[in-house]
Amino acid sequence: MLRTSRLLLLSGSDFFYIILVRTKKSIYLETTIPSYATAKPSTDIIVAARQLLTNLFWEKERHKYNLLISKFVIDECSGGDKEAAQKRLKFISGIEQLEIPQGVEALAGTYQKILGISDKARYDCLHLAHCVLGKIDYLLSWNCTHLGNVTQNKIRNYNDSHSLWTPSLVTPEFFTT
Repeated sequence: MLRTSRLLLLSGSDFFYIILVRTKKSIYLETTIPSYATAKPSTDIIVAARQLLTNLFWEKERHKYNLLISKFVIDECSGGDKEAAQKRLKFISGIEQLEIPQGVEALAGTYQKILGISDKARYDCLHLAHCVLGKIDYLLSWNCTHLGNVTQNKIRNYNDSHSLWTPSLVTPEFFTT
């Protein structure tokens, strides 16, 4: 995946034209994003605010980025209430689905141990490992328990010591404020 700007030189009759081509930064949508975007409006003020920020991101910011998902997102979106699952799957339809990189399971297992994440939340580590191995710029999630600021430092320390890429773990608020 391209992440840097490219410089193109085009020759004219007596000129060289320099064109700077910027590539879009990449965002991996973790499952909480389609969940908040498609859920019934909440009466809980925090949940309602997250729904609003998610929808603002979707309406105003998503076009500026290369959105990505994985099989893991599809698997999680498919679970639960059938009607809600259909809404989530419709929401993510058309978003580029990445191939699962080699080593994602092993790296996810390492993160699970480092971060003390239970087997029940293993998908969080799979999302993270996918972003690391795919060198994705942002992991967008409302799962701040497992994929938030506290864990970001642990992840960065491990990744730096193993020469691995570290995505920025962000919520939709990062892009909308």
